[in-house]
Amino acid sequence: MISIGDVYDKDINFLFGSGASIGLLPTLQLQMRTGVGEARYSLEELATKFEQEDGDRRRLVQLFMHYYLSCIRPAERLTLEAAVSTEAGAKTIENYRTFLTTVLEMVSRRKALDRRCNLFTTNYDGCFPLVADELIKEGRIDFVLNDGARGFSKRIVQARNFDSYLCQAGVFGRYQSSIPQVNLIHLHGSVYWSKAGAGIQVNYSAVGREDLIDADTTGLLEPFSAALNNPDAELAQLPNSGITNDVLDSFWARYERMPIVNPTKWKFHETVYEEHYYQMLRLLSYELEKRNAVLITFGFSFADEHILNLVMRSLSNPGLQVFICCYSASGRAAMEEKFKGHRNVKCLALDGENMDFTAFNEKVLVWPETAASAPAAAPPSPVVAAAPAAQDDPGGLA
Repeated sequence: MISIGDVYDKDINFLFGSGASIGLLPTLQLQMRTGVGEARYSLEELATKFEQEDGDRRRLVQLFMHYYLSCIRPAERLTLEAAVSTEAGAKTIENYRTFLTTVLEMVSRRKALDRRCNLFTTNYDGCFPLVADELIKEGRIDFVLNDGARGFSKRIVQARNFDSYLCQAGVFGRYQSSIPQVNLIHLHGSVYWSKAGAGIQVNYSAVGREDLIDADTTGLLEPFSAALNNPDAELAQLPNSGITNDVLDSFWARYERMPIVNPTKWKFHETVYEEHYYQMLRLLSYELEKRNAVLITFGFSFADEHILNLVMRSLSNPGLQVFICCYSASGRAAMEEKFKGHRNVKCLALDGENMDFTAFNEKVLVWPETAASAPAAAPPSPVVAAAPAAQDDPGGLA
């Protein structure tokens, strides 16, 4: 358990992966068997295999067509109304809402001119902006979700904007107080970004967004996608979709311009996105070097080597505390191996149940008075040192 009372007044950083959006958006986990026991391919593993081992460009592009249709396009078209139309989606949105409300209560208790925290995420989706917008509309919480963008008709992302905050001053300037702020930092890009000259423009409207695959191509890809999602299928049974090379080339040329980090070893292909990516990594590194820094991760598997190595280097800071919130207890050995020898890292898992977003909100990131008031007959599940193995992380992007 992470006691908010022990960390709220420190330099708090969260790192979220796709485990937070389960129930609303698909993950990277495929159902196709690898041929080794009961292991299943992840999209990242299969893409790396096609790219490095087989050199099979046709199947690689078709795999990313599947990825675009199942993961990216749903995120592009996500609206709050559509999200809450299903029970699972409504629960996911409620979890985002609960988390943001908790975080805002945390930073509100800080001193008057230091009411900020950083929320780093590898997710492309807009769950945080959508939920934050709804909270602001309700008017019960006064806060700022800072996505790093400034402008009016065109909002341009710049790293320096994360250093600013909004301050309220009393009549005649007799007092000043910063409005609670959450810096939302997309480490792997966003479906709401587009290139604008030498900058990155943010636009949360879906109007005019390019669709990279037409209906006919979608139909041709269906048998290929069905095999990927078939728990009885193996790689030898993956069919050729029949999509022409011209269509594959056209998709790939446009896909490579998308402002996202792909789930393989290689990263951005546009220089402007790549430069911003490394600026955000430097920002994460800088924040973790602060004297009283705290990093709390959720739904994140540390498969991104850049982020893993950055956090490893930061662990030499004796004032840094890292809490890795794991989906289950079964992967303890894998995560302990990654972070062995670092006493300022705590891997947390719930005893006897998986740590989904609901459990994280209710049993892990809690106020001291909440834990103290829990009934003796039904205490919160104890938290034990553990970490998720690859199969336990339900589709983390990183």
